This record gives sequence, structure tokens and C-alpha cells, in this order.
Amino acid sequence: MKRILYTLTFAAMATFAFAQTDTTKVEKDTTEGFRFTTVDSVAITPVKDQNRSSTCWAFSTIGFIESEVLRTKGKELDLSEMFVVSKTMMDRATYCVRLYNEPRFAPGGSAYDVIYCMGHYGLVPQEAMPGIRYGWTKNDTLPVHGELDRVAGGYIKGLTGLKKLSPVWREGLQAIYDTYLGKCPEEFEFEGKKYTPQSFVESLGLNADDYVSITSYTHHPFYERFALEVPDNWRMDQMYNVPMEDMMRIIDHAIANGYTLAWGADVSETGFTRKGIGVMPDEDNGADITGSDMAKWVGMTADKKKEELTKKPLPEKTITQEMRQNAFDNWETTDDHGMQIFGTAKDQNGKRYYMVKNSWGTMRSDYKGIWYVSEAFMQYKTNDVLVNKNAIPKDIRKKLGI
Repeated sequence: MKRILYTLTFAAMATFAFAQTDTTKVEKDTTEGFRFTTVDSVAITPVKDQNRSSTCWAFSTIGFIESEVLRTKGKELDLSEMFVVSKTMMDRATYCVRLYNEPRFAPGGSAYDVIYCMGHYGLVPQEAMPGIRYGWTKNDTLPVHGELDRVAGGYIKGLTGLKKLSPVWREGLQAIYDTYLGKCPEEFEFEGKKYTPQSFVESLGLNADDYVSITSYTHHPFYERFALEVPDNWRMDQMYNVPMEDMMRIIDHAIANGYTLAWGADVSETGFTRKGIGVMPDEDNGADITGSDMAKWVGMTADKKKEELTKKPLPEKTITQEMRQNAFDNWETTDDHGMQIFGTAKDQNGKRYYMVKNSWGTMRSDYKGIWYVSEAFMQYKTNDVLVNKNAIPKDIRKKLGI
């Protein structure tokens, strides 16, 4: 059924310049490089471009919500990321001010921020709040988001240390976001009907309670909930903690049953490239696995080593729960980036990969905005995933009490 829906969705979008990525035709036909064949895929909306703004969390989770609407309604929507950004940053500012700006106010967020916004404030279509003003056509960091982040951050920093705050300080900050992103509409018209942000969510049949966050670390008990200790989880989202094997089962089960996932990950590893690849090559044995002369290998620059390690399928590290924990405890795994997992594929050697929709536009990878992420990378560098609770295997749901 999901394959039929995917095909129909793609056909409906064919009139757009960069419409839905045809994930069955994104193989790179090269002699030495990666060659992928799609195994399973779930319908997604077109790849967007966050440009250099710190809003991957909004783009990835809005994409996830758009796929949920495709799954349940068969309807393609373009939802506003900047509505969510404005609402979330106002909440984050209030939180930081109450704690004397500790933790420091910053423009990042998490997948849960979008779900919280959906449940408390609603959502709006892109046309109701484009979030782009003054003639710019992208969410460019200079001057739009870079300037916005500096101005808003300076405003909050300026409040820190005052003996007493005026009752209108929030109005001043809201005016900054309204100026740069436009005002969040209280009412709007869409496809001939009038909505509020809340009634719009209701019309889509979305329920914030249907979505849960999953993580996998040993410093808290398995099959219980805890707030993952990363800066952008400032709302203290209580994630379900499961063993790594169960985390991977949840991802696989979701995709196999027509669901996507919002993915919080660390992309600072050597194996995550700008060309659309995410792998965990065995760097400690780099000379051996690339067939390089050891002396030449030792003398290579870091960039050249990365190129050699990621230009074709190579042996990867075997990931364990202990490795995940050590990387998290030593700040080697941080909450760098948010994307959307929507499918699986195999390379020319039969190795499995996950298909991931990024928000860096269609021109920044070899696969039109899609990344191919190996199982090893997914195991090692996943901070958390957001998923519809109905996409979790029944035996795991029972252990979690969902």
C-alpha cells in the first residue's frame, strides 16, 4: 500500500521544479563509488533548504509531520517551519530568562519542540506564514537568521542581571521575531476555509500524544523514560530508553509499516560527507582498508583521509552499546543535526543503508538531498528518534507501557 501511495504522491508533484525525490532512481552509476538500490521507502514531501540557519530540528520534524499527513490523508502539504521556530524561541527565551540565561539562549531545538508546538499552539501552512521577508527567497543566515539570532540573543543577554523585569519584556522579544519572520497568524484561510492554527491541526487528524521519542543509553535504566542530557532538549522531553537492538528494530519496523521517523544525530564524524553518504569506516585501520601505503597514509591530511575512506563501500566498525555510551559520555556524540528517516537501500555489495531526507537543498549531495546512512552509522550516531507510537513493535510497546 505504501508503495502505491508513494507512486501516486510522486505523480501528483511532477509539475514542481524540484518535486518529490524519485528514490528509485538516485543510484550513482560509477565504477568505484557507491551504487544504491532502494529496498523500501515511505512517501516524503520535497526536500527543502534550511540554508545556514539553525533550524534543522524544525525542517526535519515538519517533514516528518508532512509524511504523517501523506500516510493518513494521502494529501501533500507544505507546512510552515518558521511558525514553529517563532513559537519555540519565545518559549525557550522564557525558560532561559527564568534560569538567568543558564543554559544560554540559542536558536536550536529538538523534534519534540515541533510536537509540543503542534499540541499547544497548532500548525499553519507555509502560505499562511512564509517566514521570509524583505525580498529574500531562502532562510539565509546572512543577513536573515544570523542577524535574527544575534539580535534575539543580545536582547536576552541584556535582560540578564537586571534586578527586576518589566511585564512587557516578552512583547519586545516577540516584536523581534515578528519583524524578521512575520507574525504568527491567529486565523487564516486555506483552500477556501478559515482556520486557526489549532483547528488546522484538528482538520488533519493529528494528535501530539501519538508521538514519542526513543533513545538508547546505559546511564539510565532500559524501558524507562528520562530527559536526554543535551542542550537542545531544554523542554526535558522524557524519552523512552531501550537497548540499541530495540532502537534499530523500531526504526526498521516503522519503515516496513509505512512510517517515517524524525532523526536526531551527530554528523561530525569523518564518514558523514556532504555528498550524501554516512558511514563508519574503520579509521584505525585506514591504511589497510583503503589499500594505501602506511607511510603515505600517515602523511595524508585529514580531508584527504576522509575522501579515501568515503569514496566507496569499505569495512566499518562493529558498533556496541558500550561504544555508544562512551561516545556520548565523552562528548564525541552531540546533538548536531536533525533529519528524516524514510527508507532502506542496499549498495552494490548488499550492505544495508537507511535513506534519509536532509534539509540542505537538492544541490548539496549526489542524490538530490537524500543521504544514505549505513547501519553502523545509525547505531553509533543516533541520539534519538521521534516516531508514531503505533509504529513500534508490539512487544517493545508492552515493555514500555505504551
